[in-house]
Amino acid sequence: MKNEWSEAQSQAPAPAVRFPSVSDSIDPAGGYKRRDFLKIVGATTGAATLISVGITIKPEEASAFAYEPYLGDDQLTTVVTSCAHNCGSRHVLVAHKKGDVIVRLSTDNGQYQAGGSYGKDTEAEPQLRACLRGRSYRARLYSPERLLYPMKRVGARGDHKFKRISWDQALNEIAAKMVQLKKDYGPTAILDQAYAGASYGVLHKSDQIEGLLARFLGMFGCRTNSWSVPSYQATTFSSRMTFGTIQDGNEDDTFAHSKLIIMWGWNPAYTFHGGNTFYYMRMAKQRGCKFVLIDPQYTDSAAVYDAWWIPIKPNTDAAMMAAMAHHIFSNNLHDQKFIDRFVLGMDAGTLPKEYAGKENFKDYIFGKYDNTPKTPEWAEQICGVKADDIRKLADMYAKTKPAALKASWAPGRASYGEQYNRMAAALQAMTGNIGVLGGCAEGVGKAWHSESVAYPYDENANLWWASIKSDRWAHCVLNYPNVKREEIGLWPREDHLDGQIPNIKSIFWQGSDWFNQLTNINKEIKAIEKLELVVCMDSTITPSGIWADYLLPIATHFERHDVALPWYKGHYYIHRPKVIEPLGESKTDFQVFTELCYRLEALDPSLKDLGKRYNPRADRRYFEDPDAVDEAYLQSWWEGSVQHHQHVTMSWEEFKKHGTYKFILKEPHVAFREQITKGKPFETASGKIEIFSTYLAGIKDWTRTQFGYEIPYIPKWVEPFESLNHPIAKQYPFHLISPHPRWRTHSIFNNIPWLRETYEQEVTINASDAQKLGIKTGDTVEVWNDRGKCVVPAYVTERLLPGVLVLFEGAWMDPDKNGVDRAGNPDFLTLDNPSPAGAFAYNNAMVQLKKSDLTHRPGWDELAVARSSVFRRDM
Repeated sequence: MKNEWSEAQSQAPAPAVRFPSVSDSIDPAGGYKRRDFLKIVGATTGAATLISVGITIKPEEASAFAYEPYLGDDQLTTVVTSCAHNCGSRHVLVAHKKGDVIVRLSTDNGQYQAGGSYGKDTEAEPQLRACLRGRSYRARLYSPERLLYPMKRVGARGDHKFKRISWDQALNEIAAKMVQLKKDYGPTAILDQAYAGASYGVLHKSDQIEGLLARFLGMFGCRTNSWSVPSYQATTFSSRMTFGTIQDGNEDDTFAHSKLIIMWGWNPAYTFHGGNTFYYMRMAKQRGCKFVLIDPQYTDSAAVYDAWWIPIKPNTDAAMMAAMAHHIFSNNLHDQKFIDRFVLGMDAGTLPKEYAGKENFKDYIFGKYDNTPKTPEWAEQICGVKADDIRKLADMYAKTKPAALKASWAPGRASYGEQYNRMAAALQAMTGNIGVLGGCAEGVGKAWHSESVAYPYDENANLWWASIKSDRWAHCVLNYPNVKREEIGLWPREDHLDGQIPNIKSIFWQGSDWFNQLTNINKEIKAIEKLELVVCMDSTITPSGIWADYLLPIATHFERHDVALPWYKGHYYIHRPKVIEPLGESKTDFQVFTELCYRLEALDPSLKDLGKRYNPRADRRYFEDPDAVDEAYLQSWWEGSVQHHQHVTMSWEEFKKHGTYKFILKEPHVAFREQITKGKPFETASGKIEIFSTYLAGIKDWTRTQFGYEIPYIPKWVEPFESLNHPIAKQYPFHLISPHPRWRTHSIFNNIPWLRETYEQEVTINASDAQKLGIKTGDTVEVWNDRGKCVVPAYVTERLLPGVLVLFEGAWMDPDKNGVDRAGNPDFLTLDNPSPAGAFAYNNAMVQLKKSDLTHRPGWDELAVARSSVFRRDM
């Protein structure tokens, strides 16, 4: 049989085509030519076009391999830096670059510190190894979604239509609009929606409360702040009420000393509050520690630690904890000596005289006032956990010393989530597991104190004229002025603006993809149409950016000078130099705000010297060359804060040379150790652990507080807004939860092909539920309620409680013309009405689902296909 292909080739020989490669952009001096490198993305298309018009390309001899040789470290420059995002940790990234292009990333190997060496990895100085997200960052740095130039919207909001403009035009138009908005609508017209997604460094800080944007808008004199933290507001409230501080966490090395670790809603395989959590928990396992998981789903963490899995109905955690307290009290398993000495309001004997007659925690547990003892049988009807299992766990926890009840943030991301966190603190206190090595008081989890501020910090750090709960901005905009202060969590003031509803006409997003991440996205879409100015400052074109008026290209942490901080856990600093020059026309946030200040002062005489006051070390040249100024800020921070306050002897130059500074602690850091061992007062009004909150007990008019509605002064079980026990379950019978995935940091990294090949956005469903609905793994389903609808593939498993669905948060939304999200973002389904204490109701969505013919798109790239589904077993 003839080979038709060979015959055709012999009849019409065609020249071989060699597409441009990375090596084509290497100049004779051994560096990359940036402009040529950036053109490579479109090179394949260009070559194909040349062929189609008949241009002859000189043939080259075929090579054995179709990829470039792997460059060794002797051919590359190695620079120590770190990852930058709010993932729960902060790790070392080592950039290997050729000229001005990063060609690969590695991580800590033990040598990037004083006294370090290759392979050094000790319990006192563990390696800070990056995870798969950090290691993939090069794909984000050079991604097709990289924002390289200022852009201005030319179509309707959300239509993806922008044009490139100059920095001059962008900043002039934004400054002029800001002045006009402030004049026409007052000092509450601009909403600050900065968050920690861009860089939690000491200089280039995007932060919800006191970052660069907060100071900029505050000094301009027009700022409405967003005060509730999406991740852990319930826990923040609980910790402040109970301990008087959010620095309530042990360092993770203390887990290695635990005899029992209860992972309550915690999946450290995916989300960790410290860089070496697994390292220390593995030590605990090797030393005989037992593990328990309370969670609707059997997680990878449960599998790794061979944990006893107790599946629980979502948002019923406080009821189960109350029943555990009932068993502990009833069997005299509590630590009465600890309670008498350190705790206020646990029982009648620890209640101050001025509160005599008010309900204490023990009275509530035994039902003295409501005639409902919180027995394990009572809890079983609510949370679905057998009463015998509740008793068994309570017995284990009370009798095992030391025991760590790690109450994670996830169950608190629900209505009345603060009651879950406060109930956990009550259990920790009544068993004496606070302030001891191997125990746990952790709520928020902040542990070791870091020196975190190198940018200008003064009385202007947090100026605001209104402050509302973060996910109530759309409600405020859509209903203005007919809004009650309690509906939006309006923070009280001491002046004439107290109670005045903000007239929001603009949003600034800095380090924030909040339009994609806050609750009830369809409500946000309605509200954003009413705004007059939306500015998105980011390095990547995000879903939020699509709805903005101006896109400002911000340099990544590889393209600016800074120092990285630990994220909640860990005791170290990582130098973060400018590894490469900013791509395109990217600038840092600090550069942009500084230059905007100069332009604003030119438009408004009342803002005299605003630029110099905002950035006192710089002048107008900072917008073109920030390096010397940034270096000065960082060196001053190191010498004035780190060396002076923390007694570090290493010089700034030496720190830059090593790359990391790892503190060696004399003993593991245990929160409240000094309070328990030395009698130091807690930071509460009473100086004790306040299970009975004296602050909450003293509130007379809840509508005039930021909470808006009453919050019990002792931990209590309160029915959530929506749940499997709620009448709404008749219409929407599945409880949807949206935990954090391993392959994204919220929405960050969603566009990385390497990571998307490891997982497909899908809804997880219990096998018995799937069988009833005729759903198999890989089937496309639609999930909906009266707030919205999204379309995703199904994944069927036995590792999930019946009646519960899991849809990971952070997928980049992709609504069709009917408002149906084809990407599977769960926040089209979530409720924007927060808990009184500010907790977001992310995990409160009741939904329905069915097989669907609607189109699912895994993201903006329609060709993206997750290979993982090929290897999965249909149920």
